[in-house]
Amino acid sequence: MRIRVLKFGGTSIDTHEHRLMAARKVIQCLEMGCKPVVVVSAIGRRGEPYATDTLVEFLTQIDPSVPPHPREKDLMMACGEIISTVIMAQTLRILGYPSVALTGSQAGIITDSEFGNARILEINPTPILRCLEYGWIPVVAGFQGVTRPDKIFPRGAMTTLGRGGSDTTAAALGAALQAEAVEIYTDVDGVKTADPDFVPNAPTLREITYEEVAEIAHQGARVLHPRAAEIAMDYGIPLWVKCTFTDEPGTRVVAQLKNNGRRITGVTHTGKLVYLSFHIPYPEHKSLLELEIYRLMARIGVNLQGVGVDEEGLGIAFSREHWQTVRSALDGLVVPLQTSDLPAEQSNGVAPAAPLPLFYLFQFGDQPSEVCQIQRGMLEKAGLGSERLRPIVINVAEGCTMVSLIAHGYSQEPGVFAKLYQTLLQAGIPVWQTADSELSLSCIIPESEVEKAVRILHERFELHAATG
Repeated sequence: MRIRVLKFGGTSIDTHEHRLMAARKVIQCLEMGCKPVVVVSAIGRRGEPYATDTLVEFLTQIDPSVPPHPREKDLMMACGEIISTVIMAQTLRILGYPSVALTGSQAGIITDSEFGNARILEINPTPILRCLEYGWIPVVAGFQGVTRPDKIFPRGAMTTLGRGGSDTTAAALGAALQAEAVEIYTDVDGVKTADPDFVPNAPTLREITYEEVAEIAHQGARVLHPRAAEIAMDYGIPLWVKCTFTDEPGTRVVAQLKNNGRRITGVTHTGKLVYLSFHIPYPEHKSLLELEIYRLMARIGVNLQGVGVDEEGLGIAFSREHWQTVRSALDGLVVPLQTSDLPAEQSNGVAPAAPLPLFYLFQFGDQPSEVCQIQRGMLEKAGLGSERLRPIVINVAEGCTMVSLIAHGYSQEPGVFAKLYQTLLQAGIPVWQTADSELSLSCIIPESEVEKAVRILHERFELHAATG
């Protein structure tokens, strides 16, 4: 049985006209002699009635001071995909094509119990295969699954897969069904060399590797979720990114290009970031304090998108959605560390006293907050003098973002990073932090400069000629 998985994003099914265009892609798949399995996202984007963000806002506005339980929040978020699944199935049905709407649970998608960001553990493809045997088109709700049964919930609890989870659903179903291809349909005609909102004439790459498209997604492009690319790569599934509204061939994602040398694929940018710089002029404890910061970020669930270290400090960047959580965790934080200088041994045979600890107090800016002042007052009442109480000053830049050059094989190439850095500086764009990986070179810059940065880097590296 030749099976293809076709996934349609929210903008592909947000109006009746768009749903008819999506249905045409499904019908074309049938006419090719394949069995289509359709996966859909929630209808529309933030502000529209059935978009995921709209549903979440509806729930949280009941009382903003009381966060909803993650299990109930997942139930709410899953409603958007369920609605679009039924509507898409009905659209196909009125065109004369038998179809059946399936939730993630009904499609056999089993996940762990990490509500809000669940990972697929296994898929039982039997329900979908039986639908195909009956001649029905399965329309599956993306972004969701169900936990394994337990004592309380014998049929499991509904979960969601995190942002971009519908792409993950499509790739995972492709693997479980041994599909001949997975096609991701969106409102652009493939993977482009830059955000078309910033570079309107950015060309479409005709071929790109799994690693490159995953890196592009990790660095901010929203054309495909990185987890979907990783699943497709692991199972060797041919993956396509296409436009719902045109007949363009789109971008084919492959394991390896015919010419697999060094190449620059595109320029991407992340969303809104916050950049913190820590002043730590204490060499005896600097590495331990850095470790405490990393541990704290892990404990509160904050992923760092840029890290820089120098002799007297540390810089980190993270998504702005975590800013209040990070501020609450760091403001007034006290870290006690043991001194390395032991007191001299006494001649009367009495054991030396234990070394006295130093206390490091974290504060934002030169003017400590009320929380910091309270912490300092309590420590001073405990007998700590200024010689044992040391401030760690944190400076904040809220309005920043990260621009990245996707450059396979260029991270160790002399001169490429210099060219990137020089291009930004000559344009008057400050660079606050840099980072690199095997597939990308990145700079954290002011958010106000991101469109300019993307445009000039696209031009400087001649990406208008890149077609893959």
